[in-house]
Amino acid sequence: MKASEIIKKVVITQDAVSLIEKENKITFIVDVRATKKDVKRAVEELYGVKVVKVNTLITPLGEKKAYVKLSPETPASELAIKLGIF
Repeated sequence: MKASEIIKKVVITQDAVSLIEKENKITFIVDVRATKKDVKRAVEELYGVKVVKVNTLITPLGEKKAYVKLSPETPASELAIKLGIF
């Protein structure tokens, strides 16, 4: 699976924005078949950042949501600006 196929879109909600500011996490909707390792590799490859941890869950809509925690030296807010969230 290619990195561009794994990451479908960025989640832009009030909760997602507060996670960026408070916990250095960015939230993505990802391919349902993608593992946490796949998500980590895809985010690092696509955005050139260091990922510390990935948590996933399946939403009531059947989408897979990934909470990606970035390392302290890569602020999530910088990536958010690149992605057009801020």
